[in-house]
Amino acid sequence: QVQLVESGGGLVQAGGSLRLSCAASGSIFSTNTMGWYRQVPGKQRELVAAISSGGSTSYVDSVKGRFTISRDSAKNTVYLQMNSLKPEDTAVYYCNARIVGGYYTTRIYWGQGTQVTVSS
Repeated sequence: QVQLVESGGGLVQAGGSLRLSCAASGSIFSTNTMGWYRQVPGKQRELVAAISSGGSTSYVDSVKGRFTISRDSAKNTVYLQMNSLKPEDTAVYYCNARIVGGYYTTRIYWGQGTQVTVSS
């Protein structure tokens, strides 16, 4: 059994910063790509940022230069540092990880989601 537990969401004023964390625990052999998605009511979940096991990163255009994804592979944890936040960043943020677990089975896991609200 593998779980992803997120923390760090909250309410912040425009221009402020937040740092999200997501820790994977359980029967983990290795963790491959990890990422952060976000979703607002009535819209599809969108990929915000991703990081490979080798440290390569990618971002959606709307957050480039403001958000930074990083990981601590020893702790199976991924972070999202969000700076210069805008009201349009308001969403529920979900972490996502491709994990090789028991019996070397690869699956994609999701966190429970954490609310980020940016006030204008």
